[in-house]
Amino acid sequence: MLDPLTLFNLNPEVADDEALHGLQLLVGFTGFAEAGHVVSQIRDELLETLEHDVVATFDADQLIDYRARRPQIFFQEDHLEDYEPPLLNLYRMYDGLGEPFLFLTGFEPDVQWERFAAAVVHLAKTFDVQLVSWIHSIPMPVPHTRPVGVTVHGNRPDLMTGISAWRPTAQIQAAVGHILELRLTQAGIDVLGHAMHVPHYLAEAEFPPAAVAGLEYLGAAASLMLPTDRLREAGRDVERQIAEQVEASADVKGVVATLEKRYDEYTDSTVRRSLLVKDNDELADAEELGAAVEAYLASPQAEEESEALRPETHEATEETETGGTTDGHADQQFGTTPRDQSPRDS
Repeated sequence: MLDPLTLFNLNPEVADDEALHGLQLLVGFTGFAEAGHVVSQIRDELLETLEHDVVATFDADQLIDYRARRPQIFFQEDHLEDYEPPLLNLYRMYDGLGEPFLFLTGFEPDVQWERFAAAVVHLAKTFDVQLVSWIHSIPMPVPHTRPVGVTVHGNRPDLMTGISAWRPTAQIQAAVGHILELRLTQAGIDVLGHAMHVPHYLAEAEFPPAAVAGLEYLGAAASLMLPTDRLREAGRDVERQIAEQVEASADVKGVVATLEKRYDEYTDSTVRRSLLVKDNDELADAEELGAAVEAYLASPQAEEESEALRPETHEATEETETGGTTDGHADQQFGTTPRDQSPRDS
């Protein structure tokens, strides 16, 4: 194996900061499966809303097959412009309460997986990372009308027990995240993976509810307050569009009803743990509950529920609220908008 340390360049203005040590590391790669474009939405939301700086940049020329996944470049009448090379960076970010954390995101490497994993393990050890939490998404035969499920995996049983909606035994196609999880475990580093469940009929389109759920699970695992407001609003728009199209087709309505029945039959026999209950099944102490209440009161859900208790404002909202329309499609029966592929998604 070639030297993993030559696979990335550290930013000298940031990497020597002692405050980088002992942080949580979140990880998300685009390009593999990525049903509902969950990782892309999470990446964009964090980069666009949180303060951040680059800690390390990986060498794309060593990791990507450009002829298999060609980046886009723009032709403007008589010249070329706006070429955006694929990026794979390690960032330092600050959550909604100003807490710092690390975020590794970008394209999934096409080649040199073991070398790449060794490089990430080296960085995790260098910065004394407490926990690596990574996320991906898979298409599942589940209805969009039920809470987004997740399968959790890793070497932290205390953070996994009672959370997974589906615990299969199966041989699957590997992603670089899986290899990284194995190598982190072998290196004695705590790691937790989250596979978000996206309705299979929406897998090719952006499905914001799955991205919101993904941010919530990542935030709970890493004790971070991650932004979800914009994605929640986008999710309401998408859900209105889907509801309209389901209502317009008896066949589609029947399919969704069948999925709902199967989902309910399965979940009725499964007990899942709340993210706010401690791993020993005891209630959180006063300080922990206070923090949870403060986070709830600052959430869009609290505002929505308050408005729902006022009949006059609720009725007015229902009369004025409208959903958007799109030209794209995720499935022949559903008209939610497919995500435009940018070079960074390659």
